[in-house]
Amino acid sequence: MEKIDPNNKIIELVTKYQNLIFSICLKLTGDYFVAEDISQDTFLAAFEKLHSFDGNNEKAWISRIASNKCIDYLKAAERRCSPVEEENFPEQPAQDSNEPLQEYLNTEVLNDLEKKCNELPEPYRVIAIEHYLRGHTAREISDSYGKSIKTIQTQIYRARNMLKSSIRKEDLLV
Repeated sequence: MEKIDPNNKIIELVTKYQNLIFSICLKLTGDYFVAEDISQDTFLAAFEKLHSFDGNNEKAWISRIASNKCIDYLKAAERRCSPVEEENFPEQPAQDSNEPLQEYLNTEVLNDLEKKCNELPEPYRVIAIEHYLRGHTAREISDSYGKSIKTIQTQIYRARNMLKSSIRKEDLLV
């Protein structure tokens, strides 16, 4: 049996199966960005387990890793959102959502977000405003601007990363 170079083999697997693995992850999770993350995790896990792979039916092997990663993600998400009985919690006094301080803070956060969105380059500025400030979904933005849903999802993702880095830079300067 010939020795497999792990670097070449993982490149071959990614090239051959990246679309399949992403499709599996997207179908199981229903979330584009989570599917991207889990796809990457799948190939990392495949790289780590490559030494134990017997070489038979690599498509089934890597698909199984992807589906297991998705199942693990969904189980973890289910645990994070598991409902609890309200009887176990003492009654909390109703908070007035119109408290002046809270209202001021909400306004400040929204104003800061709007300012940061307006500083983004096109087309991310428009997409960020539509998504983060006006609350439109990727599908609604896609329909409004006549662009593909994938393009809009990618632009939302990139706008989010630009906003994150912009906010983090500001935090570092303070």
